Amino acid sequence: MPTLNPLSSPRYIWQHSAWPQLTFDAAALAAALDQARLEQGRLLGLLGAIGLEQANAVQRELWVQEALATAAIEGEQLNLESLRSSVAHRLQLADAPGPDRSVEGLVQVMQDALANHSAALDLDRLCRWQSALFPGGTSGIVRIAVGRVRDHADAMQIVSGPLGREMVHYEAPPSAQVAAHMSKFLAWFESTQPAAVATAAPTVNGIARAALVHLWFESIHPFEDGNGRLGRALADMALAQDMHAQDPQANPALVRVYGMARQMLKTRAAYYDALNHAQRLRGVAPEATAIDATPWVQWFVQAFTRACIASQAVVRDATDKAQFRLRAAQYQTNERQRKVLERLLEAGHVRSGGGFLGGMSTEKFAKITGTSKATATRDLSDLLAKGLLRVEGVGKATRYAVNVPGWEQPALKP
Repeated sequence: MPTLNPLSSPRYIWQHSAWPQLTFDAAALAAALDQARLEQGRLLGLLGAIGLEQANAVQRELWVQEALATAAIEGEQLNLESLRSSVAHRLQLADAPGPDRSVEGLVQVMQDALANHSAALDLDRLCRWQSALFPGGTSGIVRIAVGRVRDHADAMQIVSGPLGREMVHYEAPPSAQVAAHMSKFLAWFESTQPAAVATAAPTVNGIARAALVHLWFESIHPFEDGNGRLGRALADMALAQDMHAQDPQANPALVRVYGMARQMLKTRAAYYDALNHAQRLRGVAPEATAIDATPWVQWFVQAFTRACIASQAVVRDATDKAQFRLRAAQYQTNERQRKVLERLLEAGHVRSGGGFLGGMSTEKFAKITGTSKATATRDLSDLLAKGLLRVEGVGKATRYAVNVPGWEQPALKP
């Protein structure tokens, strides 16, 4: 595939003479940025109110979900149990990492980006991150350049569609230019780090800065593979730096609870569209001295806001579960009842995207616990009398749901 001639057919922002001067309209984004800060504060407040043990459990599970999401955006499906094992190992909750080295590599990158957010970001560090993602030196069965920036002569293009009818969504700078582009990017990243900027000097809003970090890195696309995962890790690193600047005592690992990767996966098409639009020279005058990235920053900030709101629901659900378990512990329940209650709790509810389909029935209780229908009926009646379950329907349509205020179970399909 031939490389574009930037002098004859400029189509992408890196081909403009103003590159890499990325700007945004702070006044136009003021309301969106204020809303993002509000939802961020609400999320952190909720997390701080649920108790250390429960908060840690939420953070662990959201780390797992973030890793699953950032891989899934690239079409990679990670093994859930290997991922949970690797996260537990990183948090020193297990003796050994999961056996999947690529899973472990991604978890290591995510941890380093947050735990060492203030450490200098240089090309060597990024190369080590990329190498960790591909421990076998291959992407699938294709051998790729690992631990170094790309150096192939072919154009680095983002394409989709069947062979012979591919659509080129974006073409990155030629490999020969990557080192120079990365040098400017890394210098900017260090010079704009919130902790490194004097308090008297004007600073870039930390959430907006994370948006620019992601756009700039993805536009360079410095590696043969893994750019998306690394770009999202860098955005998280920028958010951790922002968190530290706001509260030096805050745990940077809390960035995981924002759920940006999960939000990007949920709206993957819109994410790619917004990024692709920002990388093209639509509406940028040839004589412009800067490239306006306002639409992209706005998309990123709004995605961040929605991610925080979604994570608030996760924390509220964790609070609901903890309160229910405390209430249940006040009653004498047998092992069968505790097993079913836990199954219903873990299934969640409709608003969280889960729920125990059709509710709990006598037949389901008997099957789950391996007991008779008569015993199941007695156990369910006892839980109902204790107020731990509520009943829905009558007769053969009788179903039981865990008695948590606001929780609705998905109905059976007719």
